[in-house]
Amino acid sequence: MGGHFLGFHRFKVDFICVGAQKAGTSALDYYLRQHPQLALAKRKEVHFFDHDAFFSTSRTNYRSYHRFFDTRLSSKLHGEITPIYMFWDQALERIKAYHSQVKLIAILRNPVDRAFSHWNMEVSRGKESRGFLEAIQADMTNDQKDRITSYVKRGFYHAQVRNMLGLFPKEQLLFIKYEDFITAQEMSLEKVFRFLGVQAGQFAYEPKKIHARDYSEVLDKESKTFLLKTYENDILALEKTLDWDCSDWKV
Repeated sequence: MGGHFLGFHRFKVDFICVGAQKAGTSALDYYLRQHPQLALAKRKEVHFFDHDAFFSTSRTNYRSYHRFFDTRLSSKLHGEITPIYMFWDQALERIKAYHSQVKLIAILRNPVDRAFSHWNMEVSRGKESRGFLEAIQADMTNDQKDRITSYVKRGFYHAQVRNMLGLFPKEQLLFIKYEDFITAQEMSLEKVFRFLGVQAGQFAYEPKKIHARDYSEVLDKESKTFLLKTYENDILALEKTLDWDCSDWKV
């Protein structure tokens, strides 16, 4: 575990949750930290594979990454959660180059709800002053990805999922529907533990509220209609690829 082989200190992270933003990853981080067989990074959202500065030379120095982990815990599986990885260009390719056998987890939320929650978060942080409809329409006309304002782009999951499936064997990938995570947390966590190969019985489950913050803004009908139309074909494609029923995302 943890990439240690025959006494040589060849540490590798065993699993990464790569997305999506505003889809319960903070709750997942909380739960995974409670499991005795798992060792999470010293902080949530390490942001290593999405930063070009770490990959500007021909040989990447992964010590900058590994400093976020307690590499002495060789008997545990090490992992981290950085939700931008599945969305950000080159991040998944860099992860594969780092460790082709790593296991990846992605939680996918209704993209309309995700976008609205994302916008609310940036408003509360003082980084967004536009109304929601103006902000999402601006994102649609901007060809570039933005860490803060890609409210709509982040919700086009199908291309991101196809990218993951093209880079890694499906046995190394776990996709969870956020709405299932909300309604059946314990069952969803058991699925995660089985996927990682650790014992669910060693984990004492205590329900945790997923929504860390309640926002005062309410999604307006015009914005919702705009986004439902925007995501319609992408949701259909995602359903086919993952064999999911996302009918609750279409209303």
